[in-house]
Order: sequence, then structure tokens, then C-alpha cells
Amino acid sequence: MNALLWNWSLTGLFLLSILADGVMGSDEMDLFNNFSGTNVFQKQDDGADVLMVGLTLVQTAAAEGAVCLDGSVPGYHLYRGYGSGANNWIIQLQGGAWCDSIEDCQNRKRSRVGSSTLMETPIEFKGILSNKAAENPDFYNWNKAVVRYCDGASFSGDSENKTAQLQFRGKRIFLAVMEDLIAKGMCHAKQALLNGCSSGGLAAILRCDDFSSLFPHTTKVKCMSDAGFFLDAVDISGARSIRRMYSGVVNTQGLQNTLPRTCTSHLDPTSCFFPQNIINQVKTPLFILNSAFDSWQIENSIAPPSADPSGSWHNCSSSFKCNTSQMQFLEGFRMSMLDALKTFSMSSKNGMYISSRWAHCLAGRKDTWSPGNSQPGEDTKACC
Repeated sequence: MNALLWNWSLTGLFLLSILADGVMGSDEMDLFNNFSGTNVFQKQDDGADVLMVGLTLVQTAAAEGAVCLDGSVPGYHLYRGYGSGANNWIIQLQGGAWCDSIEDCQNRKRSRVGSSTLMETPIEFKGILSNKAAENPDFYNWNKAVVRYCDGASFSGDSENKTAQLQFRGKRIFLAVMEDLIAKGMCHAKQALLNGCSSGGLAAILRCDDFSSLFPHTTKVKCMSDAGFFLDAVDISGARSIRRMYSGVVNTQGLQNTLPRTCTSHLDPTSCFFPQNIINQVKTPLFILNSAFDSWQIENSIAPPSADPSGSWHNCSSSFKCNTSQMQFLEGFRMSMLDALKTFSMSSKNGMYISSRWAHCLAGRKDTWSPGNSQPGEDTKACC
């Protein structure tokens, strides 16, 4: 996986140039261990060291109205780069589904994905965020920041509901955190990658050009969406479960005012929350990393409980133990995904890796990101 993504840069289509190994001195170690009060340490997990990074709150964001659903300030986890990666940055937008009604958002604001007062800290940095050269050879010594998700609409809202005491300020949160990171050295970035997983992967698409606009033209900027290509699909009952849910997100948070105008000028706002309708208008080089049998989409969009009252799809949707007819249905979903990506794949600045694994999010996992961990026979369904 890592090598394929890196091949993007080597051919000039995608990511960034290969880095030489850097050596961390004691002064550098002290710098990133104590940077901005963010604690960084290693912990043991199944006999291996895992990087743990503490939470930094953006206290100045409140004055800009860039707040979580409950009005608390946003936050991020920052690991400082060193050596050859000192001026390279990865920004990861955290995922965590959406809220599609006032009641749902009110419940959400009483959780870690709606309030920074409830966010766990520190968090693990794995996969593309790992600091181990053997596991993450291309990015191990880059600056890495995980932006916490607390708005419920993929960092896209800019409204409020005073009656319900809800703040829908995802887009402001994104810009406020970027402003804070720019002041802490990201302004000197030579290379910068915006990525995200799941709803954060959708956000990486929606905010891609906004991210690119923060840098001078001399900075090499790319975006990557990991498991964020949510398809406007028909479920097993013939309904459109995910479209119904997305419509609730868009209407609850008033996203018609913040979604790309290149899309809303000719499609309804809900359609413009689906990546298939916006990826071809993204100007910044974009990489789509997704499974054609995305486990979240199978369980929540293709065969959600509402579409499967008898539970006949339970084994298939929960553990990919599917019968012949179910696999035929999912094969149709796979083909629809590839078809939706056809025009996108023709652009020389873009690329994609569509796996056949039953999985959701690939870049944040050691088993799917680290070199040598690809399973024999793993299918690359579409690749540039």
C-alpha cells in the first residue's frame, strides 16, 4: 500500500519525493516532546511500541466562532517532524460518521465527537502516522497532525441553531486549526498532504482546495481520501438509505451554503455531499484510497437494518460471509464505484487504489499500510 502510494510521486502523478533517513538529536527530541504542551511518548501494544500524542486545544478559535457542536474549542494532536521531514507535513482529518437531525446532533454534542471536553487524550499514531521507518518509510519523520472531529458534518458547516444550542462550525474549525498550525511552522512546508479516514476522508475531498490555498505555489500540496468515497447507492430494499441520511446532514446544518458551488450550481445540495459529484472539480492532485467492498458502506448503506428486517444479510454485512446472490449484489456495487471513478482516473494529476478487502480505512492501520503486509492475491481494482 505504502509503496503504491509512493509510486504516485515517482511517476510525477502523485504524492511527494522520497525522503532520506533523518537522525534525531537530543535537542530535537526535547523540542517535539515539549512542543506546545503536547505530550509525546511510546506505549506497549501487543509487544510493540506505539506512538502516543497528546491533545492541543486551539483556545483562540472561540473568538472566531470556530467551535464544536457544544461550543467548546477544537483541538488537534501534533507530532513534530525532524531531519529530512522537518519541513514536510501530514494533516489528517479525523472521521466519525455524521449527525443527521437536531436530536442526533444534540446527542452527539455529549460525546467525544461533539465536544473537546470529552475527547480522549492521548491517541495512537499508526499507519501513515507512525514514527517508525520500517513501518512508514516515506512519512515517518514528517510533521503529523490529527485534527479532531467535533462538528458532525465532515468539517463543512457554518451555521448554528440557537434554540437547540448547537454550533455547526466545521469549516471554521478546519480553517482555525490550519491557522494555528501555520503559525507553528506549517507555513514553511515544502510538501503537504491533507488526508482523512471515513467522514474525514470525505472532508479531505471537500477541503482539499481550501488546504492548497493556504500555501505558496512553491509548496507541493496533495490530498488523499481514505475510505471517504461514499457512493450514492441503492440498498438491498431498493431505497437510498445513505442519501436519506446525507439529506438530513445537509438540511440540519445548512450545508447548501458551503458545499462546492461548481456542484450546487447544477445539482441539489445532497448530491453535492457525495464525492462522485465533486471529485472531478477538485483542482489539487487527489488520491482515492478505498475498498470496493467497504465494510462500513455494506453494513450501513447497502444492507442497513432498516433495509433488512429479516436479518438475512447480517452475516454478509457484519463479517463478509456472503452467499452467491449477495456477492452478485456487492459485485454490482463494486462496478458502480469503479464506473463513478472513471472520469477521475483519466486525469494525470489524480490517482486511486481500489482494494477488494472487506475493510474500512486502510492508511491508519499497520496491517494494511506497512510494507510487506499486503495479502497474497490482493486485488488492485483500479490504479493509476
